[in-house]
Amino acid sequence: MDKKPFRVLLNKQVVTKEGRKLGIVKDITFETRTGELIHIVLRDLTTYTSNLSLERTKDKEALVPYNSVIAVGDFIVVSEEDLL
Repeated sequence: MDKKPFRVLLNKQVVTKEGRKLGIVKDITFETRTGELIHIVLRDLTTYTSNLSLERTKDKEALVPYNSVIAVGDFIVVSEEDLL
């Protein structure tokens, strides 16, 4: 995947490859030592997202594992199988 500045990802809609909307990118967590991206933090969660057993922040924002990201374009597309 090409490198993109963080601000390009902020406020993008996150969808599954099946087209289900999950929410909007609020932040990204990463391992400070290695720079490895760990989670995409979502805000404005959809009802569909509420039914997934995603890890949550203390503010109830959903954490999507970064390794589930398939593509970044107009949307950030994730593999739903990797979320289950």
